[in-house]
Amino acid sequence: MSAALTDKSKPYIPLAGGATDGWSNDEEATATCFCGAVQLKFATNTTHSQPRALASSGTFICNCADCHKITASMFASNFAILDTHLTHVRGRENLTEFSQSRTVASGNTMTNYFCSTCGTLMYRISAGFPGISTLRIGTVDDFHLHETKLKPQVEQFVEKRVSWLHGAEGVKQVEGSSF
Repeated sequence: MSAALTDKSKPYIPLAGGATDGWSNDEEATATCFCGAVQLKFATNTTHSQPRALASSGTFICNCADCHKITASMFASNFAILDTHLTHVRGRENLTEFSQSRTVASGNTMTNYFCSTCGTLMYRISAGFPGISTLRIGTVDDFHLHETKLKPQVEQFVEKRVSWLHGAEGVKQVEGSSF
């Protein structure tokens, strides 16, 4: 196994999709859509010396029916970040919105922001949680952050998880919503 894959203290940004300018450091990182048209920058700090960037809902896996459909997969891995710590680097005008509340468990309207070129879901905003954006961990360019600062802490809607998929090791399991 290469040193880049095993040393989780250094960024690991593999070629994935069309963008080649993703980055991370101790304080910030980027999340980019598959084609590279949309890029976000977010704070990664988790120290007590600075305001916390992650919202109280933090990092989580969701097995709800909406996440099954919107990801075309069996779950979604997410992190909730305060909007004060999220910046659109490029492509805000390339985002398409889709909102609905009919199937959302809380009944709150959920607005989804997709890249209009490649279709990547960049983030979701719930009317019930103003000032917070929920990003997909898979859009984060530094793959080491997937296993370190952004490793999910909670798995929610476990009762809707498919039987052939097992819970993530060391992650709190919750029926229904965790927040």
